[in-house]
Amino acid sequence: MAEASVSGGREAQLARTGLRSGWTTGACATAATTAAYTALLGGEFPDPVTITLPKGQRPAFALAEERLEPGRAAMAAVVKDAGDDPDVTHGALVRVTVRPLPAGSGVVFRAGPGVGTVTRPGLPLPVGEPAVNPVPRRLMREHVAEVAARFGAGGDVELEISVDNGAEIARSTWNPRLGILGGLSILGTTGVVVPYSCSAWIDSIRRGVDVARAAGRRHVAGCTGSTSEKVAVAVHGLPEDALLDMGDFAGAVLKYLRRHPVDRLTIAGGFAKLSKLAAGHLDLHSSRSQVDKGFLAGLARRGGADEELAAAVAGANTGLETVQLCAARGVPLGDLVAEAARDQALGVLRGAPVAVDVICIDRAGTVVGRAEARGPR
Repeated sequence: MAEASVSGGREAQLARTGLRSGWTTGACATAATTAAYTALLGGEFPDPVTITLPKGQRPAFALAEERLEPGRAAMAAVVKDAGDDPDVTHGALVRVTVRPLPAGSGVVFRAGPGVGTVTRPGLPLPVGEPAVNPVPRRLMREHVAEVAARFGAGGDVELEISVDNGAEIARSTWNPRLGILGGLSILGTTGVVVPYSCSAWIDSIRRGVDVARAAGRRHVAGCTGSTSEKVAVAVHGLPEDALLDMGDFAGAVLKYLRRHPVDRLTIAGGFAKLSKLAAGHLDLHSSRSQVDKGFLAGLARRGGADEELAAAVAGANTGLETVQLCAARGVPLGDLVAEAARDQALGVLRGAPVAVDVICIDRAGTVVGRAEARGPR
């Protein structure tokens, strides 16, 4: 705790909460994949199995189940530990069955029982694909390649990913509304589940502002996650102790800066979350606020959309799809959302001497909307 008092950034902020982080379904699936493919090629399951996450962490996972059919298939299962986060998938059993494929097939993903299938556009995966998100796919491919190189194999495999009781668990998520049917998504951009206790996390935001001010930082960034944090650093060159992991708690950042101002605040986050701020929500969590497609349609009209496009925006499946629809017709919906979010933020700041700019990104970290810095009203 002493270290957190003199340092800043995402890791120090997590340390200040006293909460234990966990592992995403994507990390668990990567661990199960690595163990199963190792057994398929070498005859033995590594237990625990160690993997490398995008930021270089090397966690080890114990295997809950394993099964080997020599030369034909290997299955390994890992229990998801979400740490202190109230995640509905905490304790879920993530299984991966690895089967060899003909040379040149590459890595093929299959949805097993409890993993959903994409049935609507607007998600970062094509319709018909298993709901295994891009970063977990990349991680699994990388680990398959590492195991294959160790054994002199080609790395041509089918990965069937399943989650015990996943279809039932998915009813407590947004998957059915998003058109992801049959089960859960395999998620994660860092492999790490950051725990969110409202009181602990809001306190960590306040301490993060205190640390930044004590270090003489006059420009801080409130970011919804690690991807938007990287974008804020790339755009503004901010040091680690100027970064606030605000998560879903935009209101906590703004209200504390209202009393403890800095010269400038950058708000960076996913388009869908920041569209909620643009619509006046200060808590961006999916269980407490939703993307308002009607509001987005109204913004699109202000940006020059005709009624046909506005109707398409109102009926879109996801926030990402609304941006894509508008971009194809030359309507700057991302910029309009960023500007509305900035104006909402300035309203919460109530004249405090803080200039605000906003950066909206998509899931890949591409900037899809910007609002230039504007000072107090």
